[in-house]
Amino acid sequence: MRSFRTAVGNLATDVCLPDGRGPFPAVLIRTPYDRARHLAEARGWARRRFAVVVQDVRGRFASPGEWQPYENEAADGAVTARWIRQQPWSDGRYVAVGSSYAAHCALVLALEAHGEPAAEPDAVIAAVPALGAAETAREPSGVERLLARAGWWAAHGDRRDSDESALDKAIAADPDLLTHLPVTGLPGRMGRDLPSWAGLWARGGRGRLVALATRAEIPLLAVGGHHDHFTEETIALWRTWGGPSARLLLGPWGHGLVTAPGPDAGPSHRVVLGDLYANWARRALDGALAPGRHGALALGGGDLWLPADTDGEPRVQRLRLLHGADFTADPGRPVRSDDLTVPTGEPADRCLLVTSPLARPLDAVGSVRIRLRATADTPSADWAARLVALTPEGTAERLAVGVLRREGPYQEEEFTVELGRLARRLRAGTRLRVEIAAHHFPAHARNPHTGGDPMTAGRLLASRREVDATSVTLTLPVLPSRPTPTDPAKEILR
Repeated sequence: MRSFRTAVGNLATDVCLPDGRGPFPAVLIRTPYDRARHLAEARGWARRRFAVVVQDVRGRFASPGEWQPYENEAADGAVTARWIRQQPWSDGRYVAVGSSYAAHCALVLALEAHGEPAAEPDAVIAAVPALGAAETAREPSGVERLLARAGWWAAHGDRRDSDESALDKAIAADPDLLTHLPVTGLPGRMGRDLPSWAGLWARGGRGRLVALATRAEIPLLAVGGHHDHFTEETIALWRTWGGPSARLLLGPWGHGLVTAPGPDAGPSHRVVLGDLYANWARRALDGALAPGRHGALALGGGDLWLPADTDGEPRVQRLRLLHGADFTADPGRPVRSDDLTVPTGEPADRCLLVTSPLARPLDAVGSVRIRLRATADTPSADWAARLVALTPEGTAERLAVGVLRREGPYQEEEFTVELGRLARRLRAGTRLRVEIAAHHFPAHARNPHTGGDPMTAGRLLASRREVDATSVTLTLPVLPSRPTPTDPAKEILR
């Protein structure tokens, strides 16, 4: 195995080559998180007979220039791709690979270099993909993803290096850091210069890469986790991919994938991703993948895998009101995203409903939604719906969350809150709790209820909410019988 450092397009680049004579197919990883952290990964690819190129993106770590997240990756990646194909150790084929922001780098290279054969990769692996600034900053409904973005910008924004603990240290110094207004003033309160922070919330272009994906002409492997904040984007990418084959691997993991297993992960979910990636890449480059969309979906709590296109039948679950059909939504005392404890005192801060204990195990696989009829007395209102499993042992576990923003005059209206996809076996005796609130903070920014921008608002207004409890329905996708398990490698490599 041979390694060397070079500069490609003035960007710091490491190359790791397999032993023996080439030429070899290549893997390109472009990252803002320090290419040195990918040394073990590069060696793993090289042991599997791939040449590996790992590069710091512009303005990060050893690469010169100005760091502008989501701005220069297609152009800079194309320069590197053309360089790879000119090297004597290259057989002319390469796979663009990345996780999180690095997945964005791989995808824009695949989709924006479309039609330029010298730059376009032959296949792409996108793990927990951060599709773009607009997707990472907001939910599809427009609600701001505060905590995740504050953590990322504090750690990586407007700086050459990274400090993963920057936000934690700032909150330790000021526990109320994220509650201060305006939210765009967060960098000043942290003592940091983050000029791009305010601009993040004005960014448009949501859905651009997913739209471009319909024109893709190369194979895709999309990898995600049920507990990752980019799950829906990962699935959307797979569903819309226009290439000859698209594969999806979705496990009971967080953003760190197998290194961040969820509470519902089992022994069968401990997939060796390195082997799977390399085997898929080899088959993709050889044109050996069957056409179409396939993949594997983990059933959390069931310790097995299902085909990725598995979907349950929509079933409405009966709910009983516990309290809070009328409640006050006070952004000064928001319902917390990091606390499943429900206060019992008055006044209520949310509407709370519950099902009867499940008479038998239930496999919920597919999209979850809550339908309700409700009223808010303010010109802008967020409706946060949280689904929680109450186990027979008495513990509470978050299953799914959705947040919807409604604008307009005071009136009763009927609407649906989408909670995303669930793939979970629920044990007999489990009760399902539905919480309907106005906030899900600090995961999401607080709606000030004034009609103003939540990121620049300087004033908060309490909102009176009324929920017609008889109208609330929880729709779960339920598999009608015990599913037949599959092998994730078989589904990915078919």
